[in-house]
This record gives sequence, C-alpha cells and structure tokens, in this order.
Amino acid sequence: MISPIKVAILEDHQSIIDGYQLRLDDASGIKVVGTASNGEELNSMLLHQPVIDVLIMDITVPSSPFNETPIPILQYVPQILKGKPNLNILIISMHTQASLVKALADVGVSGYIFKHDSDSIRRLPAIIRSITSGQKYFKDNSHGEIHTENASKQILTSRQLQVITFCATNPDLSTEQAAIELGIASSTIRNLLSESYERLNVHTKAAAIAKARMLGLIP
Repeated sequence: MISPIKVAILEDHQSIIDGYQLRLDDASGIKVVGTASNGEELNSMLLHQPVIDVLIMDITVPSSPFNETPIPILQYVPQILKGKPNLNILIISMHTQASLVKALADVGVSGYIFKHDSDSIRRLPAIIRSITSGQKYFKDNSHGEIHTENASKQILTSRQLQVITFCATNPDLSTEQAAIELGIASSTIRNLLSESYERLNVHTKAAAIAKARMLGLIP
C-alpha cells in the first residue's frame, strides 16, 4: 500500500487552516499530519513528527505565542531544510513581490501561491502531488507563471534582501548579534548593509528597512 503524502500547515488564521484541511481531507493519498500557528509550534512539530513531505506555510506568522514579530522567513526556510532536506515547502501568501518570490525560490522553496489565486487553491491537492514528484510551482491566477528570473533586475540581491529582512524582523539586535544569528562574519553583515544602503539611496539601517518596505521588497 502506498503511503499518503504527509502535509503540515503553518498559518496563523484558523479559518484558513480549516479551509486547507477541508480541501485536503477530501483528496485521496494526502494526509494532514499537523498544524501550527507560529514558528515555535512549527519547530516542535518538525522535531516530533518524523515524516513530513510537504509544509504549507504563510510568510507573516508570529515567531511564538508571546512574540508577534514575524518569523525571519529568508533565514527560517534554510534552517528548516537543513534539518529536513527532503521536505517540500509550499508558500501561500498575500505578498506578491517578485523579488521576495525569487529570494524564497533561491533558498529552496518548491512553490509559491498568491492567496488571491483561487484557481491554484482549488487545485491544491494536485499541486502538492506535483511538487512531491520533484516539480516546482510558481504561478498566479492573472499572469500565469511567475517569471522569477525577471527579478534578477531587483534592487537588492538575494543575500542583501536576506540581511535586510532579518534586521527588519529583529530590530533590537546589533550588527554583531545579527551576525551570530545568521552564522556569518560581522564584516559580511556590514558590507551587505552598506551595499544595500547604496542601492536604496539611504544612509541608515532604519531608513533601508523603511525604503525596502515602501518598495515592496520585504513584508
């Protein structure tokens, strides 16, 4: 007997979780094995659930029940995949910035669906089967395939975007503390920030974060 595709869900709105579960419970060969509403709950689920084939996740979910700061998505995804390299991650989000989609594709997500893409949501079981077979799914309901290569002209590189996103979600950390959390040298952080300031035509970290948000580069 073929084992079902095991799916976990990270989403902070229970009504959306219920909608995904209802759609997937009716699909043959797919089983929802767990849900989480914040990063801390997901960490526990990943630790205790031995097999998860697909993780459906939103981007802007709280880090924990006591910390409303969103998880630093561009750092969080690589951490998850390092622990579970065979996991397929499917993002379902309201954020439509091409640069963000490309950055997430670069760090290893298997697919990205816009929440307004009702056609893809209806076909969620088929999409899950597709990405578990090794395919990628980057599509919205109005423009067809998301051409992430077009984001190569983006204002910030994926690495710069990663650092700016981390700083935005961890505003109280110093550069040295951010370097420790990211596992890179402080000088690398400073260089990436400096390059980001130049590209964004600003002079401070706070201004860079504000400008990146205004341009839709980060949530």
